[in-house]
Amino acid sequence: MQGSEIRPGERVKDVRFTEDTLAVDLLDGRTIIVPLAWYPKLADASREQLEHWERSGAGYGIYWPDLDEDLRRAGLSP
Repeated sequence: MQGSEIRPGERVKDVRFTEDTLAVDLLDGRTIIVPLAWYPKLADASREQLEHWERSGAGYGIYWPDLDEDLRRAGLSP
């Protein structure tokens, strides 16, 4: 299936938040920005909980241990 292969540059570099968005910086220089409303656990979390995240899945995912929330990078694309 073309376009579904895993690319090293698509790994998560950093995660940032505004009041209503989640921004994920990738190693290849792109940034994916999505509404926090898409992820109710994140939308209801405290700033401290949001900032306590870890890379998961060899860098292709994000995990918030305080929230038990796990997102895959591929699932962030609209």
